[in-house]
Amino acid sequence: MADSVKDKVIAIIAEQAVLEPGDVTLDATLADLGIDSLGLVESIFAIEEAFDIQVPFNANEPDQSDFDISSVAAIIAAVEGLVAEQTGG
Repeated sequence: MADSVKDKVIAIIAEQAVLEPGDVTLDATLADLGIDSLGLVESIFAIEEAFDIQVPFNANEPDQSDFDISSVAAIIAAVEGLVAEQTGG
């Protein structure tokens, strides 16, 4: 399951950045990939829809949210955490 979450999140971010998934590195920030605040919102909506989860409303304020958007790897970890919470795992 972890790989499919990782692959889906990377695919969503790549689509938003108009890149190939292979061009999205785990240590990249959204800014590195050219994703602005509107792109972030669209990415979050796509992630919520893809995984049937609810991302915390204040995800863009890392000091006030458990959903870390500081890098691609952090986003994947946050999505994995929300998916685990939802499935009770």
